[in-house]
Amino acid sequence: MTDRPADRLLVRTVRAHLGRNVLLTSLFLAGAGGALLVPSAVASAVDARLGGQGNGAVWWLGAVILLVACTNVATQAMTALCVADATVELRSRALGHLLRLSTTERERFSTGDLTMRITSAAGVAASIVALPGRFLASVTVSGGALVALWLVDPRIACTFLLGVPAAFLLMKVFVGRATPVLDRQLAVQGRISGLLLEVLTGIRSVRSAGSERRETARVLRPLPELRSAGEAMWDMQARVSWQAGLLAPAMQVLVLATAGYVLTTGGIGPGSLLAASGYTLLALGLFEQVAVFMGLAQTRAGARRLLEIEHASPMAYGDRELPPGPGSVRFRGVGVRGPEGALLAGVDLHVPGGAVVAVVGRSGAGKTLLASLAGRLRDPDEGRVEIDGVPLRELSAKALGEAVGWAFERPAHLGRTLADTIRLGNGDLELPQVVEAARRARADGFVRRLPRGYDTPPAEAPMSGGELQRLGLARAMAHQGRLLILDEAMSSLDSVTEHEITGVLDDALSDRTQIALVHRMSRAARADLVLWLDAGRVRAFAPHRELFHEPGYRELFGSEEPDAPHPSRTAGATDTKEPSDAVQA
Repeated sequence: MTDRPADRLLVRTVRAHLGRNVLLTSLFLAGAGGALLVPSAVASAVDARLGGQGNGAVWWLGAVILLVACTNVATQAMTALCVADATVELRSRALGHLLRLSTTERERFSTGDLTMRITSAAGVAASIVALPGRFLASVTVSGGALVALWLVDPRIACTFLLGVPAAFLLMKVFVGRATPVLDRQLAVQGRISGLLLEVLTGIRSVRSAGSERRETARVLRPLPELRSAGEAMWDMQARVSWQAGLLAPAMQVLVLATAGYVLTTGGIGPGSLLAASGYTLLALGLFEQVAVFMGLAQTRAGARRLLEIEHASPMAYGDRELPPGPGSVRFRGVGVRGPEGALLAGVDLHVPGGAVVAVVGRSGAGKTLLASLAGRLRDPDEGRVEIDGVPLRELSAKALGEAVGWAFERPAHLGRTLADTIRLGNGDLELPQVVEAARRARADGFVRRLPRGYDTPPAEAPMSGGELQRLGLARAMAHQGRLLILDEAMSSLDSVTEHEITGVLDDALSDRTQIALVHRMSRAARADLVLWLDAGRVRAFAPHRELFHEPGYRELFGSEEPDAPHPSRTAGATDTKEPSDAVQA
């Protein structure tokens, strides 16, 4: 059975810390050598005591036993260290690749499934570092014991060799059948993990709806499949166990019977008979190869799970830098396809530098998708997106990160402290800069009320949805780029706070181009331009005051009172920003 990509990953894992892994293999071999010395030392001690030859052989036996004990302890400690290093290596590699994926590639995997791959599958694959030592030690012990049996008497060794072909056939069949079953087990475990994480994320909705039993049943629905895979695995192991359980004792009986016959003919002495018995047990360690090959099948299964992440195409970047510019954004013939048709089609528009654009539309119209294209969280299937005349695909990752700032509806707050969450993606901001960004986002007040203030770890800071969004807005306001994308970033704020933050965005950040996904008419009214999306197409791109008289436009905002068209953020803003150029091309 071959699995070249998985095998290459496993070989690369072993080579990553080659020196330490060679030391581990050496310890396994040292233990194997010690184990081979034990029967001979026992035989010498028995013959010496029976012959009254002193205690030298007994002392030698004690030294051999001490060697075996010390190497076993050292091997276990080094195995734990090497497997831990390999696990870190595999997890870092998989996580680094995962973070470079576009949102499209990332969505191929559920969060729970990815968690299982990076934690469980990486740990399973990392155990490969111990397998070469285990395999060589087992082969050394079995082969050395067979040689020792030959030295005791060739007839004893030949008797043992009669059962070797059957043992190897048994191992080959087991490994070939076990690998696909292990693959199925890991896949089902990943699905269950994904469902569980989904339910835990929405636990409040589950509790409020009284649907605990239904959701429990949904999470556990794949259990029969997992049970089936487990039963198949146990069935194979049981079959191998009873087959090996019959073969090994049968071989041992035949070998000892032969040794007994040789003893009666005077070919060997009592000590040699005892040594032959010990070496037979060691040679039967050949059956331990089943465990080694079982471990190999498990590591291959884990490696394949990790390779599915690595085979997902990462986001490719160019090497261009942005020229000086106001942050104008242009969509040229942009389209995105989904499994059931176009998600965005024929998007041609120009957002002038420094303009505030409110993106509106019904659920599923393509608002978030368009925002992800503008900030290059994903690429279009057709056309291209440019910022200040440079296609986003051609920008370096550093240039793109410096140009585009984000604020999300559900921002992730990463880092050791709340100050670190605001610094994320913004370089090494000094604390006064962090505080100023929080003050602009109306987050400074509640942060200072925490016992440790800005040094509070995010996990220890109880925050409402609105407070979480304000911290996300603070991070976006601290960003010094030319384009700011607000993906429903104020949906959990009360009207007063939203009005205050909008004022900051309009005034203090007026030099930046802003693309804001909004649901409130008041926010759309303050924008320079409104981009109205309908079923993946641009229905209109004009100031709010021009769209206000469209019944379909007003219906987007539900029950919000459309008393009159609000002024844009500054009087005559659209005139000064050349509205004739800011229309669908």
